[in-house]
Amino acid sequence: MSVRLPILALLFIAAPLWAAAQSNRPDDRAAVYYPDTAWQHKTPAESGLDAARLKEAVDFAVANETRNPRDLVLNHYQTFGREPFGYAIGPIKDRGDPTGLVIHHGYIVAEWGDPRRVDMTHSVTKSMLSSVIGIAYDRGMIRNINDTVQSYMAPIQVFSPVVAGNKSDRLGAPDLLFPFDTPHNRTITWDHMLRQTSDWEGTLWGKPDWADRPEPNASQWTTRPRHDPGTVYKYNDVRVNALALAALNVWRRPLPQVLKEAIMDPIGASNTWRWFGYENSWVVLDGNVVQSVSGGGHWGGGMFINAYDMGRFGYLTLRHGKWKGRQLISDQWVDWALTPTPAQPTYGFMNWFLNTNRQLLPSAPASAFVHIGNGANMIFVDPEHDLVAVVRWIEGGAMDGFVKRLLASANVI
Repeated sequence: MSVRLPILALLFIAAPLWAAAQSNRPDDRAAVYYPDTAWQHKTPAESGLDAARLKEAVDFAVANETRNPRDLVLNHYQTFGREPFGYAIGPIKDRGDPTGLVIHHGYIVAEWGDPRRVDMTHSVTKSMLSSVIGIAYDRGMIRNINDTVQSYMAPIQVFSPVVAGNKSDRLGAPDLLFPFDTPHNRTITWDHMLRQTSDWEGTLWGKPDWADRPEPNASQWTTRPRHDPGTVYKYNDVRVNALALAALNVWRRPLPQVLKEAIMDPIGASNTWRWFGYENSWVVLDGNVVQSVSGGGHWGGGMFINAYDMGRFGYLTLRHGKWKGRQLISDQWVDWALTPTPAQPTYGFMNWFLNTNRQLLPSAPASAFVHIGNGANMIFVDPEHDLVAVVRWIEGGAMDGFVKRLLASANVI
């Protein structure tokens, strides 16, 4: 494969880090370059990087391609598909070559693979989802992130076309869905859902909460006591999908349309990305049939997107939600997204993985953060060195090795 180097936790834990970061935010610099439709390139030398070491980082990413098959349907049934109720219900697309790009001071300084290829980005989707919820907060549609989600929920009618058969088969089945209307779920706040500390209970789109990364002791799947919201972190895609449904209920519009208008169009993203839900995640909303999207590709679906568009989103988060003088996502929301979750200090809002105490990426500054999805798909963001890197289809255990080589090219390690 050829490599192209273009020509042309707690709040007090985070406080010292944020004091330093706030004083030197990349978005506060006097002259900041933002790409237009045609993204400008610089050579590593023009950007002050060591070309040979940057090539080592790229070569390392290519050499450490994930060992999972490129046939992602096969990959699904070798991994998540083996869980209870693990069958796919959303679209799945075969992946391409190891691919990525490096952005320094806003300019592309290296790229490899096929950055225009649209592939699944799995749980990087969660960062888009939390950003859409952030914009709802910024616009006053969500008054307080510590409000209960249930207080914003209306009855939900699942779209179930009448099919030939005996209608009495549905006798006793509920007509409406109330995903936050149990004694436990009524206590869950937006903050709990965003930080994956809710312990939401229930079944959504045919997937019980306990079936996602199930506990080893099967006898406790449906009987264990619920954890108080906020006390225990558990990465769980059923709960993420419940959050996506709640966000749809707030916006009363398809979330892909919101994302396109509020973020992707303003940052100059292409028109080739798509955000999918499931074959059974359709609801009737204000008389229209709308799909509730998924927060990743656990059962298929999620964001299908190219590396350039991922890079633009990563660059938006590097600039603390600002793009060409417009604050697309508020400073307050980005600050919250980058605040460690008490129950999991390397997690902020979904899916902002933090490098608290350099636990996640020992070779990177503690202020760095990463949007990560299965694959692995990684958007590495380093405000200290004004760097963004998109790396697709790398072994998860090799991410720090790539970052180490990348930062060596900037002569910082």
